[in-house]
Parts: sequence; structure tokens; C-alpha cells
Amino acid sequence: MTLRTAGPDDANEIARLATQLGYPSSAERIRARIERVEAEGLGRILAAVDERGTVCGWTHVFVAHRIESDAFAEIGGLVVDEGSRNRGIGRLLLEEAEKWAAAHGVAVLRVRSNMIRQDAHRFYERAGYSCIKTQGVFDKRLAGD
Repeated sequence: MTLRTAGPDDANEIARLATQLGYPSSAERIRARIERVEAEGLGRILAAVDERGTVCGWTHVFVAHRIESDAFAEIGGLVVDEGSRNRGIGRLLLEEAEKWAAAHGVAVLRVRSNMIRQDAHRFYERAGYSCIKTQGVFDKRLAGD
């Protein structure tokens, strides 16, 4: 298992894994998002690649700036392929995200996890994360895409 920076050529596999996470998207849309993250310096996307060269997990980490609080890093997404779970891949991705966050001068790495993902909650707790609040998330669809 190796970790590397993910790029636009990984869009198909990242889209497949995002769908497993519950966020279906096309490879074209994922490719455009990766290109934007790269072009605008919006964090780092890491890919876990198995011995066959297949992306079997990914994470996106970025620095979040808020008026009301100090900057912190946040995991925008982390997923390991259903067939590759419980092999330490998620832990490796998380550890690399932590290193990236520390190198960018933030003292906190935050992750948000849907309340229905109890296995994910246990994973983060085992990695030393604490649940600091429960909140609602409200969306309003605006004109456009």
C-alpha cells in the first residue's frame, strides 16, 4: 500500500469511492473538482494505492478559516473501498492528513461524520478524535448547477 497525491487521472476511482460513501458523482465532475483544488491550493487530496495500482481509498484535507475561531484543518472526505476496509488504510490516510495539517500550522484537525456512520465514529474515536458537538446541516438549492 502506498500513499500519493491524487490527481485528475484518478477521477474515475475517486468517483466510484465517493459513491460508496454516499456522494454519487461523475468522473467528469470529480476531475473538475480535483483540478480546482490543485489550481487554487485548496488542500491536498491523497490516494491510497494497492499493489495492483488501484486507488482503494482517498481523503481530502484542507485548512478552514473562520471569523469566529482560529483556523483548523478539516477532512473533506475520507473513504476506503468496501473490499479493502479493516486493513489499516484509513488509519494511514488519516495519519498523513494529520501530518499535512501540522505542516500547515494548525493545531486542530476536524472531521464531520454523518450520524448514521457508527463504524466511522468508532474509527475516529480509536484514532484519538472526540465528538465535540452534534449539529444539523441545512441546504437550500440555489439557481444554477
